[in-house]
Amino acid sequence: MPEEKYVAVIRQPAGALQHGEAAFFDVDNTLMKGASLFHVARKMHQRGAFTLPQAAGMAWKQFKFVLRGENMDDVHAVRDSALTLAAGITVEDIKALGEEVFDEMIESRIWPGAKALAQQHLRVGRMVWLVTATPIEVATVISTRLGLSGALGTVGEIKDGAYTGRLVGDILHGQAKAVAVQGIADAEGLDLKRCWAYSDSHNDIPLLSMVGHPVAINPDARLRRHARENNWPVYDFRSGRRAATLGLKAATAGGAVYGLWKGFARIRGPRA
Repeated sequence: MPEEKYVAVIRQPAGALQHGEAAFFDVDNTLMKGASLFHVARKMHQRGAFTLPQAAGMAWKQFKFVLRGENMDDVHAVRDSALTLAAGITVEDIKALGEEVFDEMIESRIWPGAKALAQQHLRVGRMVWLVTATPIEVATVISTRLGLSGALGTVGEIKDGAYTGRLVGDILHGQAKAVAVQGIADAEGLDLKRCWAYSDSHNDIPLLSMVGHPVAINPDARLRRHARENNWPVYDFRSGRRAATLGLKAATAGGAVYGLWKGFARIRGPRA
C-alpha cells in the first residue's frame, strides 16, 4: 500500500449530494474546546505511557493553547513528544484509545454550535471533512461518531502493525492543510469557490483563503482581525464571550490551570 500524506474515509451526506460542494472543519478550538491531542495524552498517561512531569509539560501547552490559540513552536513540540511516546504502540491500541478518548473526554467538549453547522451542511447534501493536525486515527473516530464524510489528519509511519515514531509526510498544519484540501478537491471534483472552511487559528488562513465561504470560529486575535478586514463571518461559541478582555482571559486561564492539574491528579491517583 503506498504511503499517503493523509488518510480519507468517505461517507455520503444525508441529503441529495450537492456535487462540487463541501465543508472543511478544523478540530481543536473550532469543533471542540481545547486540543484533542491533549486528551489523548491524558489517556496515555492513565495507561502509564509516560511520567507526570511529561504530562505537566503537555498540560502547560494546553493551557497556553486555550489562552492564546495555536503557536507553531508548541505544535511542533507536542508533535515530537507524541511521536516519541507513540513509538512501538500498535495501531489497534491507538484506535481503541481514540474510541475511549472520544467517549470520555471529547464528546462533551464538542461545541454545539459548530456541530449544528456541520449537520446543516450534511442535511443539504454537502460532504463534511475534518482537517486537523490530530492523528488520523483520532480524527477518524471523531468524524465517524459525528456522522461526517471523512477526516484528514497527521499520519504516523507504521511497520509490522506498530508506530515507528516517524511521520508520513509532515504534521497536517498550516499550509499543509491547504495542500491536503486541494488534493481532496481534485479527487472529488470540488469547486473550492463553492466550498466552506471553518477554523479558529490564523495558521489556517491559507485554507480559509482558498474557499469561497471562509468562516472564523472562536478566532484568535490575528484571525479575528483578518476576518474583520476581509468581511468573513465570525462565530464565537465560547460562553458569554464576544471580544474577551484581558481580565476575562486571565480568569479563564487560572481556571484552566487548576482544572488541568486536578485532571492529572485524578489520573495519577493517591500517592503511596
